Amino acid sequence: MSELVVYPVKGCGGHSVASSVVEPTGLHDDRMMMLVDDDGVFLSQRKIPEMAALRPSLVDSSLSIGGESFPVVVDGPRVPVVVHTWQGSGIDQGDAAAAYFSHALGKSVRLVRTPPDLHRETTGETTGLVGYADGNALLVLSLSSLDGLNERILERGGEPVPMNRFRPNVVVSGWPEPHTEDRVRRAAIGDVELAYAKDCVRCAVPMVDQETGLKDGPEPIRSLATYRRDPDGGVTFGMKAQVVRTGTISVGDKIDVLEWA
Repeated sequence: MSELVVYPVKGCGGHSVASSVVEPTGLHDDRMMMLVDDDGVFLSQRKIPEMAALRPSLVDSSLSIGGESFPVVVDGPRVPVVVHTWQGSGIDQGDAAAAYFSHALGKSVRLVRTPPDLHRETTGETTGLVGYADGNALLVLSLSSLDGLNERILERGGEPVPMNRFRPNVVVSGWPEPHTEDRVRRAAIGDVELAYAKDCVRCAVPMVDQETGLKDGPEPIRSLATYRRDPDGGVTFGMKAQVVRTGTISVGDKIDVLEWA
């Protein structure tokens, strides 16, 4: 395993970590906070690509960004929130955090955190729990899949894209064949066990430059559409997984595949 990435606020930039506790909902602190509009509906790079350039981090029970620090409110009154078709609740993080992110994005937003008693169930071949992620606990991608895609992009006269366009949690090295992750059904990493949930159908977010927060299409979606079309629509790239056994994983850990498709 070559990289672990945590996204403290859904839709905002992530940061690499050397190791992470893996909970039933995925990497510790991954997408357990999110920005919502005045109606409680989650915000994403699909409509607000500028979110990619915001890179909050969690330090000593506070959310830090741009030289500012906001204490994380772990419990309190619930407010209604919506993630796609799921309707649940969040803990509002206060006016100061809301003002910072509203100014950064040029629109009225609130920052919320998952309640400690959140129990949001997922769908897929393996089900489980998740925080505010779109649908599953972890996104797994291999370097060989990215290399294969970039070869096709170069053949079409485009510029190769970095891995962060796809916002994975777990990046795997050492698999020579592209899209090996699609065939993994159960795998052990350290003392953690993961299981396949579904292929990841991609939206427009991979066309957003994750450093600048600017749209930079049509790649990689244009090239993916030539060989990775999903029968139900869209294109796939990466594997969504659920946590079967919790524990700790670290960069450099070996991935043992326990069951193949």
